[in-house]
Amino acid sequence: MSTPPLFLLDALPSGGELLLGGDEGRHAARVKRLRPGEPVLVSDGAGGLLDCRVTAVVPDGLRLAVLDRRQEPEPEPRLVVVQALPKGERAELAVETMTELGVDEIVPWTAARSVVQWRGARGEKALERWRRTAREAAKQSRRARVPVITGAASTAEVAERLKTAGLGLVLHEGAKLAFAAVALPGQPSPSDILLVVGPEGGIADDELAAFEAAGAAAVRLAAPVLRTSTAGAAALAALSLRLGRWG
Repeated sequence: MSTPPLFLLDALPSGGELLLGGDEGRHAARVKRLRPGEPVLVSDGAGGLLDCRVTAVVPDGLRLAVLDRRQEPEPEPRLVVVQALPKGERAELAVETMTELGVDEIVPWTAARSVVQWRGARGEKALERWRRTAREAAKQSRRARVPVITGAASTAEVAERLKTAGLGLVLHEGAKLAFAAVALPGQPSPSDILLVVGPEGGIADDELAAFEAAGAAAVRLAAPVLRTSTAGAAALAALSLRLGRWG
């Protein structure tokens, strides 16, 4: 049996019925072609989730009966990926894949060797694309929590985040410490696990030194050198297995 489709609203109504309109409603009625009697999930993207059933198709939307409501707790620890800005479509690929694999927060990082730089209107548009991509990927993977995507961070700002993280790991192909050998914090833990993914050109020596001074450890993920757009996803998958998020 397939999982019901999920749609996102800014806020969930308190009553037993709701009208799913706007872009979400049009998509549900015209693209998904949902019909009365079919199940639907509606979320606010912050853990709130409604189990609904379609009662009627209306112009540009659906009328839904709310069968149950629940609140999914925020995971502990949260998984945060600091992602150096990738080139072109690889940025959206990285955000999409990490969202599907369960990332809780993505911090775009303006690394020294990043080819792409976010400045002015271009940066605002790029950030909006990342957030839109995360939202769509959360719907696709039926996530009741859309990952937070912050504004672009400098190396100094990433170092400050590492100082307060429960565990900070910098993915680096030259590291001696294997990712699988890292001791994870006890669970549940209110402190974040923060992963730093460098750009295609690699993390500069002074950046790595700043992160290690902030308490992070450089780790080697695997024998193959992964692209910046896939390294974060691979690390998330490995962490999810070790933390018991999967299975």
